[in-house]
Amino acid sequence: MARIIAVTNQKGGVGKTTTCVNLAASLAAMKRRVLLIDLDPQGNATTGSGLIKEQLETSVFDVLVGSHGVKEVMKVVMEDTPDPGKYWVLPANGDLTGAEVALLDLPSKETRLRAGLYEVDNDFDYILLDCPPALNMLTVNALAASQGVLIPVQCEYYALEGLTALLQTIEHITRALNPSLEIEGILRTMYDPRPSLTHDVSGQLQKHFGSKVYDTVIPRNIRLAEAPSYGLPVLHYEKQSRGAISYLALAGEFIRKTHS
Repeated sequence: MARIIAVTNQKGGVGKTTTCVNLAASLAAMKRRVLLIDLDPQGNATTGSGLIKEQLETSVFDVLVGSHGVKEVMKVVMEDTPDPGKYWVLPANGDLTGAEVALLDLPSKETRLRAGLYEVDNDFDYILLDCPPALNMLTVNALAASQGVLIPVQCEYYALEGLTALLQTIEHITRALNPSLEIEGILRTMYDPRPSLTHDVSGQLQKHFGSKVYDTVIPRNIRLAEAPSYGLPVLHYEKQSRGAISYLALAGEFIRKTHS
């Protein structure tokens, strides 16, 4: 059965989509079967994986409302790359902006995604969910469907404040919808070791979360920033870059922790 991981933080700009796309590509390069689900109406994980939102005939919206199954909608990406590395994407487009309203009138509105994923549960090793930076019905569906939550955190002043709100949300979802949900890990992103604030926040994260904090950190890296404009994970854009090497290291640590 697939390990389903929601990648989320209610604070925007912390590297959720970057982490989803590049962790998916790195796990695929390690010959794991990966499905990346784009639950953000902006669709950045979709375009960052090389798909054109405007040309999609169906999207994750159709899965949520029950008009199509996951297998009908998901697309394979990076299939033509020379290295092992293809993965699958359940894409998003502008239709997803109407999901909040559409779901209100549907039965079991909080667990529509969980029900939709049953048909592919044995087809993948990992399913990664890229969540929007808000607590809405899309995020609730992601948390209700997942076994774990991976939380990207930028080591800055407001990081812990946003993290507190997210932990309260996870606790609520655990009680109300998904008792098996747990924190998969805390990932430090856009990491710059020079400011003392970085070390202070990093130290607080390690104090509060211990082994849940990944040893791997994701540095600020220009290649990571450039890769989405080419519709590529950084591994397929510049595999020798610090960003690519860091996400490969994260994938290795991620695999070890999920099997420990």
